[in-house]
Amino acid sequence: MRDRPQQPSSQFRISPLIRIPLFTLYIALTVPLPILARVTSSEISPTLLWLALALGAIILWGSLSERVTVDDRQIQVNYASWVFWAKNRHWSLPWSEIQSLKPRTTGQGGLVYYFLAKSGDAYLLPMRIAGFSQLVHQVQEKTEIDTSNVKPLAQPWMYALLLGFSLLLLAVDAWTISTALQQLPLA
Repeated sequence: MRDRPQQPSSQFRISPLIRIPLFTLYIALTVPLPILARVTSSEISPTLLWLALALGAIILWGSLSERVTVDDRQIQVNYASWVFWAKNRHWSLPWSEIQSLKPRTTGQGGLVYYFLAKSGDAYLLPMRIAGFSQLVHQVQEKTEIDTSNVKPLAQPWMYALLLGFSLLLLAVDAWTISTALQQLPLA
């Protein structure tokens, strides 16, 4: 009997449908702060706020750098190498060690799934990735666990709504900033 040829690994990243609304919301909530600090002569330095904003953007970018890699041997979750604060969230699990896929209810009433390993450890199935249905299909193929009822945690309309409200907030920000800048004396 011949061995099956090894299939190339598949890699899945956080969906742009999630990344874009979250970054837009971050920008809408934070960019006005240093500008308004300058206009209102706040005790907090606008430069310090800009630096904090940049640091926050880097942290958000790193947090959204999660990657799921699937190959013939295992499923693996990791982050970009520079994301040192997520090192304890990296994991890999050989297909042969997966015993089952168990649903758990979240505090908000959603449903997440955990891989249960033969060792008794549980590993969260990443659910906010682009190509989620393809990942679930590969899980079923590699483990023979029925995944027909596994659905993504958040529906696309939720993130589209978040993006819409974030864009509306950006429009209000633009108006607020332009009004505030008109109050500054010409230098």
